[in-house]
Amino acid sequence: MFVMTASAMGARASNTARRASTVLVTLLGLLALTFIIGRVMPLDPVLAVVGPDADSSTYDQVYRAMGLDKPIWTQFGLYLNDLLHGNFGNALLTGHPVLDDIRRVFPATIELATLAILFGVLIGLPLGVCAASNQGRLGDHVARVITLFGYSTPIFWLGMMGLLVFYAWLGWAGGAGRIDLAYDGMVPEVTGLLLIDSSLAGDWEAFASALRHIVLPALILGLNSVAYISRMTRSFMLEQLSQEYIITARVKGLSRRQVVWGHAFRNILVQLLTVVALAYGSLLEGAVLIETVFAWPGFGQYLTSSLMLGDMNAVMGCVLVIGLIFVALNLISDALYKVFDPRTR
Repeated sequence: MFVMTASAMGARASNTARRASTVLVTLLGLLALTFIIGRVMPLDPVLAVVGPDADSSTYDQVYRAMGLDKPIWTQFGLYLNDLLHGNFGNALLTGHPVLDDIRRVFPATIELATLAILFGVLIGLPLGVCAASNQGRLGDHVARVITLFGYSTPIFWLGMMGLLVFYAWLGWAGGAGRIDLAYDGMVPEVTGLLLIDSSLAGDWEAFASALRHIVLPALILGLNSVAYISRMTRSFMLEQLSQEYIITARVKGLSRRQVVWGHAFRNILVQLLTVVALAYGSLLEGAVLIETVFAWPGFGQYLTSSLMLGDMNAVMGCVLVIGLIFVALNLISDALYKVFDPRTR
């Protein structure tokens, strides 16, 4: 008994060490690739600091101060050393530490992406189940049209059309930004999430303003998730509905709802966890166009502005955060696998 317990603990420790080493190698490779691409891009971060009218001596001094005169692997090694000491450097765009900038802009993207994935799940899952349980009929064709529309329509065009119709013409949605100017800076910051902070403060007018501003961009951003989640749900459901246990359940006289939702859908929950987790990660790092169209002061807009400026400290910090998000989401989905599927324990 003791030998079996020790063997199980050893296997678990080995598995944890292997997973940790895989995560570290992945993040290191991601940082190295981003660093090299940033250095070969035709952008000059020195000009962003000294300006285009600086003389050559000032330019050379700043060039050496930024370490750009050293070989690229030496630069990367120095960056990793600073990173291990918790120093992400200062952003050229704002002059503030990169971590402070990320902490400032990331809640806006978290709020937007979370609401978008909620729309994606609440609409995509029933749509996929409906399509699978009505294969080849009207429900399936409607789901295919919605999926095709979500995949093929450019998100920036949808954003501009949404602003034109629901903001300029109908006046239903809020305009640019996260909240009306009358409430900007008036909500005490606790979490950085305006909907939660305004609720905690009891400022329901500010809450209504923040909700009007976020619903339209979240719906448009979530449309791609609706297409992806519904398509994967349909595929998983079709596989389950063709299994023998479904035929047995129907023969026993169970209703269609019990067969579809009580048996087939329950058996695809484990697979859907990974689908939803990856979709959420994609929304967090892929909200650049929506944030640009709606002037949303979030993570994607900050990353794009930093990249165009050649601010590699900010870009590397953002890339590391994105990598950590995807790693964390995968680890969480693996942990939930063990909760919902006893065979993986």
